[in-house]
Amino acid sequence: MKNTWLRLGAASAAVLLTLPLAACGDDGDSKGADGKGGDKTVLTVFAAASLTKTFEELEKEFEAAHSDVDVKLSFGGSSDLVAQITEGASADVFASADTANMDKLVAAGLTEGEPEEFATNTLMIAVPPGNPAGITSLADLTKKDVDLVLCQPEVPCGSASAKVADAAGLELKPVSEEQSVTDVLAKVESGEADAGLVYVTDVTAAGTKVEGVEFPEAADVVNHYPIVAVKDAKQAELAQQWIELVLGEGQKVLEQAGFGAPTP
Repeated sequence: MKNTWLRLGAASAAVLLTLPLAACGDDGDSKGADGKGGDKTVLTVFAAASLTKTFEELEKEFEAAHSDVDVKLSFGGSSDLVAQITEGASADVFASADTANMDKLVAAGLTEGEPEEFATNTLMIAVPPGNPAGITSLADLTKKDVDLVLCQPEVPCGSASAKVADAAGLELKPVSEEQSVTDVLAKVESGEADAGLVYVTDVTAAGTKVEGVEFPEAADVVNHYPIVAVKDAKQAELAQQWIELVLGEGQKVLEQAGFGAPTP
């Protein structure tokens, strides 16, 4: 009998010892998905790298109107983002810098509803301050002593660069091809490249870090930006509200950044 009571006492003590640990675990779980100590709902938006500054501004507006929501923005080359979604990455909204990559997501059956165009964009040559290589035209990018950087062909800015070069009858030979337009811009900003083909909006966003060189051939290749909710999105209702912001009040932000209006 004495041994039985000892065993019961030990078991009771073990239970009591675990109670504080369980309480600590509950406290940790209450922090929520945002990890900021609050129970916020996370809205995940995948967007083309060229939308970085505009979408960051819209993020502030959206969160101001939805105090219980944390918008998580993920930027990159549109082709990379599509690959991530098709491979199972969790996203509620996808905004592409071209229709070709959006078409891939549609073909994979991973969109909810029809994509809607919300902006347009064209290319511009970005050069370091002072334009040390003396770039004045698209043809100047073919000079042997010019270190040119482009986006990879599958990335929207890379595809647009190839199209504009073909239309002009030029062969561009970059020293490197980057995964996103922001990577191209970074190499020009750092002086690693004499020039890079980016969007008008990227030159605008860079401010004094680069200079922009316009060229008439850019008008022949226009990038159309579509947006859509991802199929089986965890936050379908919020995804639609984000899309409505981009198509509505967000147009002012996009225009100020240099984006063109969506085509009728």
